[in-house]
Amino acid sequence: MSELTMGSLFDGIGVFPLAAVRNGITPVWASEIEPFPIRVTEKRLPEMKHYGDIASLRGGDLGAVDVITFGSPC
Repeated sequence: MSELTMGSLFDGIGVFPLAAVRNGITPVWASEIEPFPIRVTEKRLPEMKHYGDIASLRGGDLGAVDVITFGSPC
């Protein structure tokens, strides 16, 4: 079985990627709109691609993933 991957839009402070790691899913990328949460996830999950401000995202630039999460659970 191959490993599942995840991308997170409006990531907040990285709760979805952290939950993914704890459940055997690899977070590949995340995006957010607020500067502070972006800095938090860059520090907590440096191996994940951080696209920063979601307002500047282009869908074709995102890497393919198995699961996409939306919205901050905070």
